[in-house]
Amino acid sequence: MTAGSGTARGLRGLRGPRHAGHALPVEDLGALSLPVGDDGVVIGDDAEGRPQLVGFHRSTPYDVLLIGGLWTAQVLALRAAGTGARVAVETGRAPAWTRLAQAAGAGLDCITLHEVGRVPPMGATVGSPVVVIRDCGMRPPRGRVVSSPWQSVLTLLPYVSPVAPRLMRAATLVGVQRVSPQEAEQIGRILGLSRVECDALPTLADGVTLWCAGRERHWVMTGATDAETGLLGVARRMD
Repeated sequence: MTAGSGTARGLRGLRGPRHAGHALPVEDLGALSLPVGDDGVVIGDDAEGRPQLVGFHRSTPYDVLLIGGLWTAQVLALRAAGTGARVAVETGRAPAWTRLAQAAGAGLDCITLHEVGRVPPMGATVGSPVVVIRDCGMRPPRGRVVSSPWQSVLTLLPYVSPVAPRLMRAATLVGVQRVSPQEAEQIGRILGLSRVECDALPTLADGVTLWCAGRERHWVMTGATDAETGLLGVARRMD
């Protein structure tokens, strides 16, 4: 308030238009719905076209394993950065990530690249969450930086390797893309998949992932936006 403008005591703002209120017959209440649900990173759509999300930003440690292609991991990295997370990529193939890191954040270091075993402490907080993506080949070493409150870790395996069983059992969420029939059998035994699910894994199209969390199963198709396609190309399982 400025001098001479009067007292502010009791001032409640401008008076808006007067309405009688909104009314709805009781029998119509069932038609009302609110878009309430988990927030997170959109990983794609299910068979009915409904968006599927993964909440990477958590107050408890969260480990994700993706047995699949680099393309899907990079889409998730972009989308995680888009939610405000700092993304640290631990990789032995930095050239495959360089263009992505440079394009993300319009010059800001929202996606940073680190050599294997060289990810520094990230200082994750509720206001500055972190997603660490480990792209360390078939036998990723035990990471120096692990999941913690507000710091999730996603490990990418191109195929089922000798360390895959340990990683599958330790992960809270496991994503599986197209694999060989032999790999599908091994994955099915560890994750408790049905015969139909095991038989489907070798036939999956590019961009399709079976996400498993405990006994929950979700088939998800990751479709790229125009910007993602321009940067990463079309969905592909092989790199």
